[in-house]
Amino acid sequence: MLKAGIFLDVDNLSFNGGWGMRYSVIRDLVNAQETTIVRANAYLAADFEREEFDHEYRMRSEEFRNAMRRAGFHLILKPVKRYFNDDGDTVVKANADLDLAVDALLQSENLDYVLLGTGDGDFLRLVRALQNRGKRVDLLSFDNTSSELRREVDNFFSGFLVPGLMASRSEAQRGRGVIYSVKEGREYGFLNMRTGLGVGDVQSNVFCHVNDFDPRISSDQLMRYKREGAILEFDAIRQGEEKYKAENIQVFDWRGRKT
Repeated sequence: MLKAGIFLDVDNLSFNGGWGMRYSVIRDLVNAQETTIVRANAYLAADFEREEFDHEYRMRSEEFRNAMRRAGFHLILKPVKRYFNDDGDTVVKANADLDLAVDALLQSENLDYVLLGTGDGDFLRLVRALQNRGKRVDLLSFDNTSSELRREVDNFFSGFLVPGLMASRSEAQRGRGVIYSVKEGREYGFLNMRTGLGVGDVQSNVFCHVNDFDPRISSDQLMRYKREGAILEFDAIRQGEEKYKAENIQVFDWRGRKT
């Protein structure tokens, strides 16, 4: 079994679509790579100054942090600092990137596998350094992910598509996927849908048609969804041993989920 470490840039993940993710599923994802988790670190900002006078904010923050601890994560908190800019406005900063990078490099001495949770391209050099040490480095992120970072890692997991990581908008379990194939001028295409937590657990022949979108779209819109890598949520209807059809398709708007 590979010895694994998890290093999560929590603020980056949360701000880009991962708010409300189930941290226990992240551990399940790593375990599914035939690993034994040795380290599980989560790095996040903490506004202790505000927590001193805002009781409700402190309670929410503690509840959030305790939920991560219950899921088996060691928290590294970066205190928020306030500065005044040239215009006299207050600027709030808290950056745990350096802490994460240093810990990952030092702790990788006893690791074979690293799951890095972030979309920040500043971690590109960290990924290369870990790989140069012979480590497998996979990436988990949501929106606004650096394209260079995605290309550099060994495997990329879109948090939107990992089964069970994010709650569905409906009570029934729905599939999520991205369009990978559309012929110009045609009103149909094919989706990739993740069916499990393993690297190869992907169903690649999920048929979708413009008539099955809610509301109905045009073929041009279908092409645009493909170009943009839009996350689609749908009812996956099995039509054979290895074939599915997507029905009641909607664009998964993570910004809408947060409001």
